[in-house]
Order: sequence, then structure tokens, then C-alpha cells
Amino acid sequence: MGTPRIRILATGGTIAGSAGSALTRGYRPGQIGVAELLATAQTLGLDAAFDGREIAAIGSQDIGWPQWDALHREISAALADPAVDGVIVTHGTDTAEETAFLLDLTLPPGKPVVLVGAMRPADAVGSDGMRNLANAVRVAGDRQAAGRGVLVVMSDQVFAAIDVRKAATGGAEAFRGFPRGSLASATPTSVDWFGPPDRTGRAARFAWPAALPRVAIVFAYAGMESDAVGCALTGGARGIVLAGMGQGNAPGSVIEALASARVPVVRSSRVDQGSVDRNLEVDDDAFAFIAARGLGPAKSRVLLQVLLASGIADPALMQAEFDRR
Repeated sequence: MGTPRIRILATGGTIAGSAGSALTRGYRPGQIGVAELLATAQTLGLDAAFDGREIAAIGSQDIGWPQWDALHREISAALADPAVDGVIVTHGTDTAEETAFLLDLTLPPGKPVVLVGAMRPADAVGSDGMRNLANAVRVAGDRQAAGRGVLVVMSDQVFAAIDVRKAATGGAEAFRGFPRGSLASATPTSVDWFGPPDRTGRAARFAWPAALPRVAIVFAYAGMESDAVGCALTGGARGIVLAGMGQGNAPGSVIEALASARVPVVRSSRVDQGSVDRNLEVDDDAFAFIAARGLGPAKSRVLLQVLLASGIADPALMQAEFDRR
């Protein structure tokens, strides 16, 4: 294999952020354009050839359907281009897990697609952006990265999109994986995989939708009233994800309101890590609820949106998709 040819698609985020001072805590995301980002990367002596395109220049808290649609279109074109060996998406960390999972559900797990970000802006002391990007280049150009689905590279670790989550508000090592930890360790000069690719030759799990329907997340708390469910439905939600206590539970009046909602309901947990299983504290069979299993509220919402957009509304079929890895 010759020099890997990598396409970098920029969306903004902290990796392209600027504070105007090496010591200040505040900064503005998306201030560094893809041309400047590539120019800096090319000074590192990485064994790769780049080209880049800018999709957006925003903080990832503002990412949504227009950016996702453009991003999916550009990635699909790159994967179909024989001149491109892998794709890197620079992205803010706040919603990286949602973007990665949505792309993972709707792209074939062939050529590597890698999301990368930073926890510190480019001009901060100890900025992690360029190292993370260099690691992402190493991963995207590695043959063994193919057939694993969409990957997220942060803090010298490689995570699968289905497992990754942001588990801390600050610090370079803010990302974790569940139920699996990282799939590999990565540096600018090496990648050490902990197992073989597990999705080689598969097609995309779902077609890219024309739009994503509205799905609300309802957060459970002590003393909660059931009116939050009514508000979600009044706002036009076609599905609801419960970010429940513990094993996806909520006060009895809330469970009753969800059972009467006449839209698909997924029980997930507000707990940072763990699995929500069927029929433990809540009678999912009686209420036709779906248990999120290992997916947290944010990813549960993404999967429910894709299922609804794909015309899948039967609770049993939905549960099968939440059980699937």
C-alpha cells in the first residue's frame, strides 16, 4: 500500500477553536478553517496525502439535520471515490457520539470513517487537537481500520461509534466506551488493534433518510410530574426516550403517561454507564416499551429517529434493533 489518501471534512468544534490566549478558559469553536488545519497537519510529516472540505464552522451543540445531511453526502462521495482511502471528520466533542452513531447506522463499514475532536482549543497550553488529528490520520490510513464501522479517535484511543460517549466535561481523556472500552490504542506512528474487524463485507444497516422525525428525551427525577410527557407530545414528538432513573425507571404517574402516549417509548438511563434490560422494574411487555440496552439517551434518540424514518414502528422489531450490535 502506498501513501494513504485521506479526505478531511471539517465541521468546526474545539479542534478548530481559538481562545486568543494560551491561558484563558473561554474560547470560540470553529475559528480555524480547513485550509489552515490541513496546512498545520502537513507540517507534522505524517505519512498521508490530504485534501479537505468544510461542511460547517460551528460548535457541535449547534449541529443538526442540515449539517448531518451534507456530511453524509460528502462521506458517501468520498467512499465511492477510488482516489480516497479514508475519511476524517473533525467535530466538536459535545455531540460527537450522536453524529458518529448516526453515520455508523447509515454508512457501509468499508473504508475507514473517523471522527476526531479536541478538548482544548488550538492556541491553549497543552492543546490536544493536533495529536488527536495525527492519530486519526494514522487510523484512517490503516488497512485494519476497514470493516469496523465509524470510529472516534480521542486521547490515543480508538472507539467504536456504538460504544463511545463523552463522560467528562473537561480533560483530554474525557471519552469512554461501553460496553466495550477502546478498540485500539493509537499514536501518530502506530495503531495497535485489540481484535479483528467484525463487520467486514456488511451493507449499511439503514438507508439515509429524507429527514429525521422529532423524538423527545424526557429526563426523570425525584418528584417528577407526568406533564413532561404531555409537553413532548404537544410539541410534536413522534417518539419519546425516557432518560430514566437506574434501570430506566420513573415515577408511576410518568410510566402511566408514557404507556398512554401512543408513540414508541424507549426506556434508557440517566446513569452514565450500564444496560437497561426488559421487564425488570417496568413491565415492558404490558406497556409495549422498548429497552435501550447499552445505549444512553442521546444514542437511543438517534436510533429511534432512524427506525421511525425507515418505517419501523412495531415495538418487537424496534427492540430487536436495540438488541443488535
